[in-house]
Amino acid sequence: MSIKTATLNGVATIEIARPEKKNAITVDMYAAMAQALAAAQSDAAVRAVLITGQPGIFSSGNDLEDFMQRPKQGMDSPVFQFMKALVSCEKPVVAAVTGAAIGIGTTMLLHCDLVYVSDEARLAMPFTSLGLVPEFASSLIFPQLAGHVKAAEKLLLGDPFTGQDAVDIGVANAVLPAGEVVNHARRMAERFNNLPPGAVRDSKKLMRRASIEKVLETIGVEGGIFSERLTSPEAREAFSAFFQKRKPDFSQFS
Repeated sequence: MSIKTATLNGVATIEIARPEKKNAITVDMYAAMAQALAAAQSDAAVRAVLITGQPGIFSSGNDLEDFMQRPKQGMDSPVFQFMKALVSCEKPVVAAVTGAAIGIGTTMLLHCDLVYVSDEARLAMPFTSLGLVPEFASSLIFPQLAGHVKAAEKLLLGDPFTGQDAVDIGVANAVLPAGEVVNHARRMAERFNNLPPGAVRDSKKLMRRASIEKVLETIGVEGGIFSERLTSPEAREAFSAFFQKRKPDFSQFS
């Protein structure tokens, strides 16, 4: 399994640990992360959750080969179970972005409460280049944070952005030297040990009360279009080009 979990000093850590594949996430990994979030939610000793990756890589997004062999099937599939578990987690979720964050490696950050990024981090949501559409409610949340024109650069053109850009947009709290990100994020997560847990949970619910239903609805709408686009000619060309390590040719499409 490429997801490591541990609970220490009130913090449940979920570590994406597949560096040989740039922390690309498989169906089984989504299932493991959903289970870890559920376990943290039900464990009274856990005051916060920390999600992190490996040095130099947070996540390169979906494992495309695994994704094509086992495409997500409906809202009960592991990827959607993970999405719903993260969105509905009542406890604070802290992310330590240790390097590149691609696709869902970026969009999952939109659902964390505190996000700390490496000065080496590069974030990107290159969905359209794969013939796909945004996921994890990023089509809703990112324009709200960045404004339409900046969101268009990141979601339509797929332009990458830096950790400092993420802070300026409102995706992240702070940029830190690469070697300090995880320890700083853990210290911030441990601060919740000194706060009344019920007040923290209720405050988080209030902060998200106005948006959670819309977020869940958007995840469903995006997921339906995403699934349709997986079998589109554009996506087939994009994926073929990816696996053949060539530039895709979209000139035939209108």
